[in-house]
Amino acid sequence: MSGQETNIFYYLGKILIAFFKKQTACKMENKPSNKTFSFRQRLRSFRYAFRGIGIVIKTQHNFWIHLSIAVLVIVAGFIFHINLTEWILVIFAIGLVLAAETFNSAIEQLTDLASPGFHSTAGKVKDLAAGAVLIAAITAALVGLLIFVPKILNLL
Repeated sequence: MSGQETNIFYYLGKILIAFFKKQTACKMENKPSNKTFSFRQRLRSFRYAFRGIGIVIKTQHNFWIHLSIAVLVIVAGFIFHINLTEWILVIFAIGLVLAAETFNSAIEQLTDLASPGFHSTAGKVKDLAAGAVLIAAITAALVGLLIFVPKILNLL
């Protein structure tokens, strides 16, 4: 690994550590440390996950694009009567892209929190996260092409 790549991971690690230290400190101030397992609390924790999904839907334009394409692919799946295996591949491809976009948004928010001013390494971290989304989107597009192109060619 080159020194430049090591620096990127070093700074990403520092960002994550700073974030988790801040979160842990906030939790320690507000909640007792002797919590016991509660199924009800586990169910309530889904509220935070759904809130995160709501945030990404409301604020991230690229997520809207991915959702729109997902809807079109799902409609195409019904039109072309794709089989169960193809549905599984399509669902995983859609989930991969949406999860990657959500991780990207979280990394961008975390990077902005840790490095509010311009820093070249912070920019590289954001570029790496965006690159991961691109990899996921290209993978999903290839899955879609492999499933739908033969079906379209059969119609011609």
